[in-house]
Amino acid sequence: MVDLDYLKYLEEFLTDNRKERFLQVLENRTNHFTIAMEDVYQLHNTSAVMRSCEVFGIQELNVVEQKFGKRIDTEIAMGAQKWVDINRFNSMQNCMDSLRQKGYQIIATTPHNDSCMLHEFDITKRSAIFFGTEKEGLSPEVIAQADGYLKIPMVGFTESLNISVSAAIIIQDITTRLRQSNLNWKLTADEILEKRLAWAKNSIKDIKRIEARYYANQP
Repeated sequence: MVDLDYLKYLEEFLTDNRKERFLQVLENRTNHFTIAMEDVYQLHNTSAVMRSCEVFGIQELNVVEQKFGKRIDTEIAMGAQKWVDINRFNSMQNCMDSLRQKGYQIIATTPHNDSCMLHEFDITKRSAIFFGTEKEGLSPEVIAQADGYLKIPMVGFTESLNISVSAAIIIQDITTRLRQSNLNWKLTADEILEKRLAWAKNSIKDIKRIEARYYANQP
């Protein structure tokens, strides 16, 4: 539960334009879809996918770190790490189990024979879209447990796209169709308050001192 007095206090340090911008962006945020990345080796791809999530309104990105440690390439992320929630997992199974518990179906991006074409993908269900490594794609573990498969139609000689490009294309398509639908895809009132608080804290440079002052004055 968000401390509304604390939120109000922090927002006193923000300009009216910044507070209004938060509300405008949050109006288009969604947890109806989430993105998961499996052991992506090249750091710039993880950062680029995060940037696509932020630009197109997906609030959470899930990163599995079984083999390769991750850090954010801030030049490529372009500040997206301040506005997107990153959930980190040490195994694919933990990631899938967690997402299922949240009510997501697992969708594997792969040129699988039974893959659904992007424009035919059913957006009505809460879905976690999984992307694999650059060379090997998704692991057999994800393919075996996926509830569905998704691919981008291609008509050229090349049979694959860079993971960050694939993610951008898919995220833009499904979020655009989501906003054009009558589905209840927006953040809840409580989720919006939580993001307002987190974003306010991320926007205040001397947040530790500001927080200490607030709590020191509490009865």
